[in-house]
Amino acid sequence: MIIRAGYAIAFECSLVTPMILHLNIHPSRDADLITPDVVRTEPNCPTDAYLDLFGNKVTRVEAPAGVVTFLNDFTIRDSGAPDATPEDAPLTPIAKLPSEVLVYLLASRYCDSDLLSDFAWSRFGGVGGGARLVQAVCNFVNSRIRFDYAAANPRRTASDGLREGVGVCRDFAHLAAALCRAMNVPARYCTGYLGDIGVPPDPAPMDFSAWFEVFLNGRWYTFDARHNTPRIGRIVMARGRDAADVAISTAFGQPTLKRFEVTTYEEAIAA
Repeated sequence: MIIRAGYAIAFECSLVTPMILHLNIHPSRDADLITPDVVRTEPNCPTDAYLDLFGNKVTRVEAPAGVVTFLNDFTIRDSGAPDATPEDAPLTPIAKLPSEVLVYLLASRYCDSDLLSDFAWSRFGGVGGGARLVQAVCNFVNSRIRFDYAAANPRRTASDGLREGVGVCRDFAHLAAALCRAMNVPARYCTGYLGDIGVPPDPAPMDFSAWFEVFLNGRWYTFDARHNTPRIGRIVMARGRDAADVAISTAFGQPTLKRFEVTTYEEAIAA
């Protein structure tokens, strides 16, 4: 399968504004690229890139005063297989987890698992097995939060999402990841592309998506509490403890968003 993806995102800046951007795909998918994954700017601005502490590719730019647009359009190979489903097995004891995984057991800015521990154990303490436990968390979060794009709140934490019962894909991911961490399942937040591939088209405008991964049976597995079913064509851009680590854009100033378009679709192959 070949997927075409990209974006056009424009900001208006009153002054020169330094920005950092998580707008590239994750380096783990670089080998699948057919055409380059390059962040372009209009007007042309010098950019620099680095790998952050979580292994994500980050772009640095000083956006000039006025309107600056970030653009990308690339194609990538994908297996066309749905997200892998782990076999159920007992959770790995914390003492036997790889050291680099332990950070994903800790509370973070949006995944305030320390505040959710009592609730999590009272709700999921009787669920055995790792995969069954994570799926039980996903089922709960999927039924607990009502998706409403108009209700997006960049300051909403996992415990806020539990209390308010409304949010967008990042809120589903934050709550599910926080509940998993409270139950001693390492969980990390992911952002990336997820088009309407293999599912009925969604009439709402395309956006980037958020989901989470858990460490089970010695490897990371993808779970998606919003859609709550394995999906096809997921392209990860960045991973971290929560959305604070992988924000699509962080501006050291106050630019105004003027345009936001994301595209992701399966490209037809000529016969």
